[in-house]
Amino acid sequence: MVPHPPVPVPVPQGNTTSTTQAEYNIVDRWAGQGFFDGWDFFSNPDPTNGMVNYVTRSEATSANLAYVDGDGVAVMKVDSTKNLAQGQYRNSVRISSQKQYDGGLFILDAASIPWGWAVWGAFWTVGRDWPDHGEIDIVEGVNLASQNQMTVHSAPGCTIDTESTTPEGFKVNFRTSSITSTSCGSSPSNNGGCGFVDTNDLSFGQALNDAGGAVYAMLWTADGIKIWTFPRSDVPADITNQNPSPSTWDARYLKAAWPSSTCATKQFFQQHAITFDITLCGDWAGGVYEGGPGGSCANQVMRGSNFVDAQWRVNSVTVYQ
Repeated sequence: MVPHPPVPVPVPQGNTTSTTQAEYNIVDRWAGQGFFDGWDFFSNPDPTNGMVNYVTRSEATSANLAYVDGDGVAVMKVDSTKNLAQGQYRNSVRISSQKQYDGGLFILDAASIPWGWAVWGAFWTVGRDWPDHGEIDIVEGVNLASQNQMTVHSAPGCTIDTESTTPEGFKVNFRTSSITSTSCGSSPSNNGGCGFVDTNDLSFGQALNDAGGAVYAMLWTADGIKIWTFPRSDVPADITNQNPSPSTWDARYLKAAWPSSTCATKQFFQQHAITFDITLCGDWAGGVYEGGPGGSCANQVMRGSNFVDAQWRVNSVTVYQ
């Protein structure tokens, strides 16, 4: 994804809690009926050229596009009720945390993620000044993708370390992930970034949703950035107990890593807001739509029933430091 305009200066949130005597302590947590407190709803044109109208919080609430259901699950979705004329944009939701971060352990417990032809959903963090302050894409995919793509975007100079000198703890098993590109430097004209694709077909899309979703964890420290994906059937007990210990997690689930030896986190990543969004078509989903139904991505956007699965269902987002 590419970033939104500058977000507000951080302010304390009412749902912030803390713990003690733990490897990582909770600094912010969003779950249940208060989930949408502390987020800004983005309502400007989509910077990735998607065929969506991002709506305000009041518009999202009245149209039932953002709400917390009876089970305490936060839902963000694309309108799936209206049929549109060709070329019209469909209403959708994009939110960013009012608070910004310079590191931490970010854990998303997702019951389901957006999926379907023309759909492009992402969960990511991004700095105020893109790409100089960086971007970390934790969950992202388009159309019928079944494998999660994890990407960072930065100013020139950040790369993925694929050499034997990669620090212990930052070695990704390339049987479970593949590299998209090793050069992370991005610009408006070349914004591919560098990243990893999870080779597990349960890491994104319909199969993941059918399995009850997954838990994604991104650790950002002075040593580098790591991303894990845990299937619903094998979430570590320390995450469930809100006392996470990344050093003990099964290395099979480490899906992406950028050590500071070749991508200095303090230099390339600063003041990040957490972001959810769902766009349609746009630079990526539209660019690889060939072979999809309707003959074109724009045609797919016209029928509302095509987007019943284009939604985030989130149990919680927790930030530890």
